[in-house]
Amino acid sequence: MAWKKELAELTLRKELAQRMGGVEKIQRHRDNGKLPVRERIDQLVDEGSFVEVGGLAGSGQYDEKGMLVDLTPSNLLMGRARIGGRTAVVMGDDFTVRGGANDGAVGDKMIVAEQMAHDLRLPLVRLVDGTGGGGSVKNIEIKGHTLLPKLKSWPYIARNLATVPVVGLALGSVAGLGAARVSASHYSVMVRGTAQLFVAGPPVVARTGQVLGKNELGGAQIHARNGVVDDEVESEVEAFARARRFLSYLPSSVHELPPRAEGGRDASADQASLRRAIPENTRSVYKIRSIVETLVDSGSFMEIGRHWGKAIAAGLARIDGWPVVVVASDPYHYGGAWDRQTTEKYMRMVDLAEQFHLPVLNLVDVPGFRIGLEAEKEGVMRAGVRALTAVTQSTVPWCTVILRKAFGVAGGGHQNADRFNFRYAWPSAQWGSLPIEGGLEVAYKAEIEAASDQDAARERIEARVRNLTSPFRSAEAFVVEDIIDPQDTRALLVEFANVAAPLRQAGPVRFAFRP
Repeated sequence: MAWKKELAELTLRKELAQRMGGVEKIQRHRDNGKLPVRERIDQLVDEGSFVEVGGLAGSGQYDEKGMLVDLTPSNLLMGRARIGGRTAVVMGDDFTVRGGANDGAVGDKMIVAEQMAHDLRLPLVRLVDGTGGGGSVKNIEIKGHTLLPKLKSWPYIARNLATVPVVGLALGSVAGLGAARVSASHYSVMVRGTAQLFVAGPPVVARTGQVLGKNELGGAQIHARNGVVDDEVESEVEAFARARRFLSYLPSSVHELPPRAEGGRDASADQASLRRAIPENTRSVYKIRSIVETLVDSGSFMEIGRHWGKAIAAGLARIDGWPVVVVASDPYHYGGAWDRQTTEKYMRMVDLAEQFHLPVLNLVDVPGFRIGLEAEKEGVMRAGVRALTAVTQSTVPWCTVILRKAFGVAGGGHQNADRFNFRYAWPSAQWGSLPIEGGLEVAYKAEIEAASDQDAARERIEARVRNLTSPFRSAEAFVVEDIIDPQDTRALLVEFANVAAPLRQAGPVRFAFRP
């Protein structure tokens, strides 16, 4: 047989690469509740579809005759596979080989994987476990010198954020560049208990006097609540399922349009229940998620970032099969007022919609920015200005439904005022430059202070003003286009989705996603 020797060596190299870090390290990996990287990839992608790229990379050991006797494979696997029937690029750290530190051509493979996703216009999923291409002190002795941090891969990472859907899954302790690669994505997930994320791990942080365990320092209970990652899950299998679901709403790249679902275009929920959704007492709260799930296609709402930026519930859904971004006020948190985290989450969702040509459904109950000393200290106005700028830069179709409050600068950010938007209000809606509560004391200060009974005067003035705040008065003046029966909302959203669908335009956008 021709090339018998070479083919035999090729077979040997493939067999050695399949061993990963060896039996003992793989077992230790499993004992820590984690799957080996090859099993992770098999769980993520469609069965039998993974085509590995660079599988022979690593560090070979040779005898005195120059014959290969052993091979330590690269600790980064990458390749192409199908996810939900569509081709994607997958890259995964192998923690069983030197904890995923930077050796075995991992840096070059990382760049090639990012290039492959960009140039082939394919979604990218990063399975991160370890430093993810970051440094190791041992490399100083191996190389004989130290390296000046250069982040050679970052231009490719940033470029992909503007081009293809990127998912980052933290599946172990990720630090430095590994942590950055998780966060530099359109959607990121941590596995609770087995995954941690930090700038520097506990041994380094201990030098500052803070002696902390891995989960104390960087567990999901921290980062799924501060917005560094979007969500936390209970298992790796659940993380893979969420990655697949997220990608199902999006196009393969900005050069395509998001696909319409083949089935499941109905809403089985009782639309008449929406008439009872908003309490008549304006101080009472209500469950926004049940409203969202009633309006969108049955079972289609995928919430993103539930545990941070809590004054909005946001995510992806379908209306008559068409994928949309949903942003919905949640009055359970600050009455729906925007704090800094909420404005950042709002901006991320608006950017995601713009990046991948998704219409926006915005359900509004916003009393304004959060007020008080804590809000001022966290700089809510600066963050809010960034979110409002993202709205103004948005070009995709919007449909706004004002459920209750829309006050102040934050309330004004319910749509881009410079272009046509679908906009409806429920009879429960109320709006203004600021709420009546608190505003009376400023606007009618002299009249109230001059009264013999100031409380009675305040109540009399409030009743007088409230008579003028009916949304129907605003409709008479064409301040709002339409006030609708809540049970008709779903039908109008279906019309919106179908009118919007042909308006979507594939191609790069002017303002790239802000991670």
